[in-house]
Amino acid sequence: MVSRVSTGGNYSAVLANLISAQQRQMDAGTKVASQKNGADLKDYARNAEMLTAMRSIETRLTAFSEQNKLVSDRLTTQDFALSQVADAAQTARQAIAEAIASGRVDTLMQDMQAAFRNGVEGMNARYGGKYLFAGGQVNTPPFSATSLSDLTIPLTNVADYFHNDSYIAQAKVDDSTLVDLGFLADSFGTGMMEAFKAVQAFEEGVDGPFNGELTDNQRTFLESQLSVWDAAYRDLINVGGRNGMVQSRVDAVKEDLVARTNSIKGMVGEIVDADMSQAVSNLQQAQVSVQAAAQVFVALQESSLLNVLR
Repeated sequence: MVSRVSTGGNYSAVLANLISAQQRQMDAGTKVASQKNGADLKDYARNAEMLTAMRSIETRLTAFSEQNKLVSDRLTTQDFALSQVADAAQTARQAIAEAIASGRVDTLMQDMQAAFRNGVEGMNARYGGKYLFAGGQVNTPPFSATSLSDLTIPLTNVADYFHNDSYIAQAKVDDSTLVDLGFLADSFGTGMMEAFKAVQAFEEGVDGPFNGELTDNQRTFLESQLSVWDAAYRDLINVGGRNGMVQSRVDAVKEDLVARTNSIKGMVGEIVDADMSQAVSNLQQAQVSVQAAAQVFVALQESSLLNVLR
């Protein structure tokens, strides 16, 4: 049996080879340019379900990481504010101790007023334009007294100047960790403000004002206040420590999220990222195939019977 070879059949076969080689060259070139194994999920048919799940996990981890940056910023701001309140208590205690040591109280009330203002400023600290220690009343200053004399106005209590509610802000920092972020102004500031009120009330009482040399009654009173201010300062330091513990917990979660995100990215990369050495090699082979197919096509044209008959 004799097989007939037709010019049209040869052209079709060679043209098909040329088109196939060009397609391989185009695919290889796209892989080298994008450094990816495909453009969409259909190119990863065997791993599409796994890839979708990993992308979902990566998106969730990224969202937690972004949120935790804001949480960390808030906690840092709270740390500064709580430190300022604690410093105010320490400053007041120091002013009393120095007055006792020197036997004079010429500037005691000025020092107490300055410490009071710093304490109020710390309690009324804001983050993102909202009051940190006001609970849910984020647009209302949690403490409204502006001077020591406000604390001794008849028929008022220190509690009357606190305007926070009982809401404690929380944040979910990962899939399984929920932390309390907020502290309430009245929960940590009442003791200090009661101590300020006691000093102001004595100043306005029969044994006041504090001016010049200490009297015996004034010395006795101020000595009794040292332990009060020590307790107030200790309580404020403890609150700052609790805030620091939350910071440490959030930082640990942030590190874990980074590790998990990197792990997921590595797993995704193993699927979608091209092996560049192999991709370049495939491109070079495809280019050679195109050139070879083109040369065969040209040779076929030159060997055509039509050229002989011309």
